[in-house]
Amino acid sequence: MSRRAEARRPRTGRATIYDVARFAGVSAGTVSRVLNGHAVGAASRRAVERALAAIGYVPNQHARRLAGARPETVVFLHCVPGDRLLADPNVNAMLLDCLRTLGEQHIMMVTPVAGGGSPDVATRTLTARLDDPALMFSVPRASTAVDDLVSRHVPVVTCGTPLGHERHVSYVTTDDRDGVQQIVAYLRSRGRRRIAIVTGPMDLPGGVQRLAGYRDAIGTFDPALVVHGDYTYASGIAAAESLLRRTPDVDAIFAASDMMAAGVLDACAQAGRRVPDDVAVAGYDDAPIAVSTTPQLTTVRIPWHRYAGQLTSQLLRRIDGDDASGVIMPVELIVRGST
Repeated sequence: MSRRAEARRPRTGRATIYDVARFAGVSAGTVSRVLNGHAVGAASRRAVERALAAIGYVPNQHARRLAGARPETVVFLHCVPGDRLLADPNVNAMLLDCLRTLGEQHIMMVTPVAGGGSPDVATRTLTARLDDPALMFSVPRASTAVDDLVSRHVPVVTCGTPLGHERHVSYVTTDDRDGVQQIVAYLRSRGRRRIAIVTGPMDLPGGVQRLAGYRDAIGTFDPALVVHGDYTYASGIAAAESLLRRTPDVDAIFAASDMMAAGVLDACAQAGRRVPDDVAVAGYDDAPIAVSTTPQLTTVRIPWHRYAGQLTSQLLRRIDGDDASGVIMPVELIVRGST
């Protein structure tokens, strides 16, 4: 590199568009047009491209948004343990669909995975220095991560209702309340009268809304028929053991995820309770495990195949300056042998 070129390199800190312009011998407006894909003369474009490579310029995403350009990257943030996230085939399929859909817009999606400690704490730490637009999954009610992003005007869309932020954050979710109402109504139509629920975590939107749907449909609410779980198989076993011990007349158990429902099935078998003769069992999500259990699970089907398109569409609207909005997709009751 010549001494003249070396002298034009930024001495300290992050290179700016003005450093690139000085290095290339063009205006900052020309550099901006090159970065945003607009037409410029061939000689100017070559000069800007050489300057970009020589000084290692990295575009500032916040500045690009202010200039009206779409970002080059989107971050997928989650507030659940990485092993639980990656163990869910529906979430994996959704992530792959998001990658493909954003890729068609020439936007890359990155997924930081927290190491040890609380994933929600790690997410809050990430948001403090995040400029990229974000897709967020399983955001707890008490998390300040959404507040941090909104306060800095970072476009964000949540998968699931952003509890407490519905007016300020775009989101895509399913009508979980209606789905559980469908389950309870169906169980009642089959003559079940003592219908218990194994909830999801009560700091997450699915846990809150599925319990609300149960309360809407059950009529007289009996706290003895409610046990809290965390969407895992082990919590389904523990919840069913507790229910069968303290309410032996229970004749149906709805679990707020299929993984927990699989645990309920095995706990019933261990207790000598026949499914569905003695106890009907139903789950939620229509995950692959719903058709690998014996008997197969009655469940509520979530339209996972629609999530990626809706999430990315909502995010691109927010990036382009649209107001926050929510999409609530319908769900479908799937009846199988467990009821």
